Formats: sequence, structure tokens, C-alpha cells
Amino acid sequence: MSQSCLAANAEAPRFRHNAFLAILALCGGVFVFSLQDVVIKLLSGAYPVHEVIVIRCFSALPILLFMIHRQAGLHAIIAGPLSWLFIRGLLLVVSYTTYYLAFPVMPLADIVALYFTVPIFVTALAGPFLGEKIGWSRWLATGVGFCGVVVMLRPGSGVLNLVALLPLVAACSYGSAQLMTRRYSTNAPALVMSFYQNLMFLAAAGLMALVMLAFFGGGIVPRDNGALDFLLRPWTMPSFRDLLLLAACGPISAIAMTLLSQAYRLTEANFVTPFEYSGLIWAALWGYAIFGETPDMTMWFGAALIVGAGLYMLYGGARRQA
Repeated sequence: MSQSCLAANAEAPRFRHNAFLAILALCGGVFVFSLQDVVIKLLSGAYPVHEVIVIRCFSALPILLFMIHRQAGLHAIIAGPLSWLFIRGLLLVVSYTTYYLAFPVMPLADIVALYFTVPIFVTALAGPFLGEKIGWSRWLATGVGFCGVVVMLRPGSGVLNLVALLPLVAACSYGSAQLMTRRYSTNAPALVMSFYQNLMFLAAAGLMALVMLAFFGGGIVPRDNGALDFLLRPWTMPSFRDLLLLAACGPISAIAMTLLSQAYRLTEANFVTPFEYSGLIWAALWGYAIFGETPDMTMWFGAALIVGAGLYMLYGGARRQA
């Protein structure tokens, strides 16, 4: 057997092992983040988004520092190039902020469905940004997945409005950030990436709070404009219950960010991204159980298209790499 064949045979089990771990990490991260979505949607009518993020980040910070200390030592925070970590963190700030701003206005399942245009952005950018070869079957599967999103949105039903652009901006920013993770991941462990993501969230939210304090006396009184109210309303002292819920977002986000970062370190971005679709399951479940949002057959049909396309992309990619 030639050396190339031996190398290929050795590479196949390693790829399958990494792919399996990446799938577990990504699905786990998506589930954990879905819990945070529930908390933020529940409280989005009472507090500004920057207050929510500040409380979440402060509660996550000691957890991340402890985990970094145990895994690699605190010196890992300043080891290696840092500029790409700040850029990645800024992209994720844009992503999650625009994502959260849709919560007071749109049903959870609709937000998640729009957000799942992520694979379209990842597939479109993976070639020029990473040099990954994107075959026609993956493009076709991505198109089918997008059709599923359109089916779930039911054009003309009122979902497609200006607020609906917020999850699309979130999807584009998130996809770009994860492509950076794939390109530069050898320069930093997943926990260090999560630390800088949390740091950028804290800096951006703190800056927003200072701007509102300096120019608007702390904030603008709500005027029944959901997304803008969530962005601009004044800070309010949380009740003990709400403070516990917001603080719980810290460990939730620390765990979820680490799992997602690890997933994108282990395999190709356009290979693992379809498993982001597992969030549709949790969005539908939490929407029904907590917010009284009942998914209809049209939504389930769209979800089936999306999940089916994602699974096809995974299966086809695994066969080509084996």
C-alpha cells in the first residue's frame, strides 16, 4: 500500500472522531444557549439589553477565568496574536445584540428561523475566506435549507418586516465570526476565545450604558416600540428573582460559547454549521411551553426541509472525507 493510501486511511478515523466530537459540542452549545434565549425573552420587557449583557458578563467572567486557569494557565490570555480575538469578539457583539433586540417583537421560533440563514453566509464565505472547496451538493442543500426558512416565515404573514432584518444581521455576523474561529483557532484555546468574546460584550454594553447616562440621563422612557425600547430604556434595579435569572446567563453563556468555539475548531465550518439547526427544536419547544407560541404544520414542514438539508450536508461531507 502506498504512503498516500496509508495516510488517507489514518486520516479517515481521525476526521470521523473529530467530526463526532464537533457535532456533540455544537449541539450541546446550541441547547445551552436556548436556555439563555428563554431568560432574555422573558425579561426583555423590563430591562435594557445592555444591562442584561453587563450582568451576564460579570457573572460569566470568574467562571471563564477559573476554567482558563485550570486548562492552560492565565498566561494563555495574553499568549499569541490578540487582534483577531478582538475582531471576532466585536462580530459576536453585533450578532448577539441584534439577535436579542428582536426578542420583544417576534416569536422565538421566527427569530431562530431567520437566524438560520447562517449556513448560507458560511457557505458563501468559506471558499474565499478559508479556501474550503464547496461542492454543488452543499450549495444545493443550503438552498433547500433556505427554502425551509422561507416556508417557515410564510411571506405576507407580517414576519418579513424591518425587525426581521435584525436576525439576518445576527446570522451574517455570527457566520463571519465562526469562520475566523476556523482560520485562527490554532492560535488560541476555545476558552480563551470565549474570554475575549465575553470581554468585548462587557466593553460594548458598558460603553452603551455610559452613552445613555451621559446623553439621555440613563435612558429613554419606553414608547411601545419593542426593539428600540429594549435598546434604549433606562437601567432598573432587578428584583431578586430577575437578578438570579440574569446572573444564570453568565455560566450558561460561558459553557455555550466554549462548546461552540470548540466545535468550530475541530472540523470544517461548513461541515458542522448545519447542526446549528438543532436550535429549531428548542425554539419550538420553549415557544410552546413558555410563551404559548403554537407551531403549525407549515412551520414543521419548513423545519423538516432545514434539518433534512443539514443532515444531507453532513452525510455527504463525511462520505467525501472518509
